[in-house]
Amino acid sequence: MANLIEIRGLRVEATTDAGRRIEIIRGVDLDVAPGEIVALIGESGSGKTTIAQSLMGHTRPGCRISGGAVRVNGTDMVALGERARADIRGRDIAYIPQSAAAAFNPAHRIIEQVIEVTRIHRTMPPEAARTRALELFRALSLPEPETIGNRYPHQVSGGQLQRLAAAMALIGGPKLVIFDEPTTALDVTTQIEVLRAFKSVMRAGGVGGVYVSHDLAVVAQIADRIVVLKGGEVQESGTTDAILHRPAHPYTRALLAAFEPKAHAPAAPPGGAPALFAAEGLVAGYGPIRADGRPLVCAVKGVSLRLAAGRNLGIVGESGCGKSTLARAIAGIVPPVAGSIRFDGQPLAADGRKRSRAHLRDIQIVFQHADTALNPTRTIEEILGRPLTFYHGLKGAARIARIEELLEMVQLPKALRHRHAGELSGGQKQRVNLARALAAEPKLIICDEITSALDTVVGAAIIELLKDLQARLGLSYIFISHDLSVVQAICDDIAVMYRGEKIEELTQSPGGIAPQQPYSRLLFASVPRLDPGWLDSLPA
Repeated sequence: MANLIEIRGLRVEATTDAGRRIEIIRGVDLDVAPGEIVALIGESGSGKTTIAQSLMGHTRPGCRISGGAVRVNGTDMVALGERARADIRGRDIAYIPQSAAAAFNPAHRIIEQVIEVTRIHRTMPPEAARTRALELFRALSLPEPETIGNRYPHQVSGGQLQRLAAAMALIGGPKLVIFDEPTTALDVTTQIEVLRAFKSVMRAGGVGGVYVSHDLAVVAQIADRIVVLKGGEVQESGTTDAILHRPAHPYTRALLAAFEPKAHAPAAPPGGAPALFAAEGLVAGYGPIRADGRPLVCAVKGVSLRLAAGRNLGIVGESGCGKSTLARAIAGIVPPVAGSIRFDGQPLAADGRKRSRAHLRDIQIVFQHADTALNPTRTIEEILGRPLTFYHGLKGAARIARIEELLEMVQLPKALRHRHAGELSGGQKQRVNLARALAAEPKLIICDEITSALDTVVGAAIIELLKDLQARLGLSYIFISHDLSVVQAICDDIAVMYRGEKIEELTQSPGGIAPQQPYSRLLFASVPRLDPGWLDSLPA
């Protein structure tokens, strides 16, 4: 049987702002059989997304395919004209992006967007397309399949929107689906539902797939084969079982090692020591205040927390449980409408704008998306210099010297201060994001999903950096995350949230943790494992 995909000697060049050409894909070969799912895995910058996009004959701005052939179902996508490629995209080749929210137009109902490809390619009449959409909604285990299409994108959850993006990709009857990190932003329980739905529909339809990811535990559940990439070159390829259990290349072994749980030595129990931070009965959310004193959308419902100096607190739960709103309430960005916060024994104003400069300095927050948290038009010197001047009055040579110290502290070269934020990699941006928080010399840093957008190797390095900084500077962290393995690697105590409430608080011990609540047990049991049969072994 002929291969569905045949890539031979693929080369892709990128042109820098200075006009210099850099080869980012270097002679890659790849085969995918009909109905087979092959994962492309590697750290950021390895070339996996570039290779996947080449299957559509597409490259990002500033890049070009400089050599080789890319054949999909016998057609060379590189040799085709743009109009011919557009006729294939959506019909024969479908794409599921990392951010489903960005793939949907918020002004149009979901059903109209899901069936749009059938109208563009005239593959079926409108009523037949709607019937097929409902079939896919059911196959993808979406709730209320008969009516969910009548909603707008903002009226469904992230996990539901990701499955609806899959329905939009599959409705045209493609022979190939490209998955570009489609579960990265999902919590573990939602991720299981989405992966299971993807796998079921792909197998039932005999559709081939290319799955781009940095998460080996995720691709282990869906891929038949894995191709390991680094620096635009294939390091190793083989069956999923062989790559996971018998890796031949040192780089593959390093990737696998990054997934191994790192032993965390919990800090000494606080005993009777006063709390560094304490919150009592916090209520927070969005929209106007109702008659009962709660906001229209109440995301945090009477949560109490305590953190001793030198310890770290993790806050975990599925999407929509209120953990990020809680982080913003603590930081004063979303002022709580009820409850109290004390820091170092002193009361904190609910609204961050009313807090003293000293209290603002003591509690810093590092946001999830460094891309949006850092102004891409500013230099790193300007970004780090602002808090140094605001909190400590540093200017001139003293400010530059401190900026260089901060860059060294987060393991970045001093010369980076002249670069713009938009020129840095994801891992570098997150280190700058952290350095900006450190510039204030805080006692507590709130980390809001700071590794979720990073590949596993870079994410593990950030966690080790946080541990090192804590040991050197005496910091405490509140760590918000849906990645339970990350939380377990750094946190002494873990608060589990569900529908806006804290349902359980767990303390790490040398023997691990022992959740008691059914939801907590489900949450910790849902962390993907490096076992190809793990997903299929779970109860439906």
